[in-house]
Amino acid sequence: MAKRRKEDALETREKILDAAITVFHKRGVARPSLTEIAELAGVTRGAVYGHFRNKSDLFAALTERVQFPGEKLCEAGGEEINRDPLGVLRTRWLWLFQEIACNRQWQLILEIVFHRCELVTESGEIHQRLIQGHTEGTTIIHKLVTAAVAQGQLPADLDIDVAVPMLHGSLIGVLEDWLLQPEIGDLGELGERYIDAMIDMVRFSPTLRRQGSEVALH
Repeated sequence: MAKRRKEDALETREKILDAAITVFHKRGVARPSLTEIAELAGVTRGAVYGHFRNKSDLFAALTERVQFPGEKLCEAGGEEINRDPLGVLRTRWLWLFQEIACNRQWQLILEIVFHRCELVTESGEIHQRLIQGHTEGTTIIHKLVTAAVAQGQLPADLDIDVAVPMLHGSLIGVLEDWLLQPEIGDLGELGERYIDAMIDMVRFSPTLRRQGSEVALH
């Protein structure tokens, strides 16, 4: 009996999350109430509060269904990073692009995160979660790029503090643009070219070298 109650509770929780995806994707995160989500899920408002403290808690649980770029990058072990940091960066981002391209639920959740999450007072906790994800992503990319410089995969005079936010912003921008217009092509195929182009730019662009490095070479 206890096992059955646990299964029922889990089923209810998943129904609420499914309903939240539909509601947030259609109306944004700030405006809808938990009552709207409860009605779509076919449960009471009390049932929603039985699983989630508030809308921010529900949103946080929703985002746990998808793996964000920073999280995927963090999966790499120290030995793998030390051996081929640039390869880790490339393969992890490519996996994400390929997974997103064929996973409709991930697409909906990421559309909510990038394009339906209004920055208003009520969504303060949600905004903080997005900032945290951005910080984690740039931190691990900084680690990988620094390791790539140490391994000789990238120029020794690379201005890492300029290259990292440019690289992170470019890859996130590719994802955001594709979510707005997925008809432009397969994200898995396009993503591979985008990633390689970004890496080539970091590797060869003279404007990404530390200031004064050219003078020092003459």
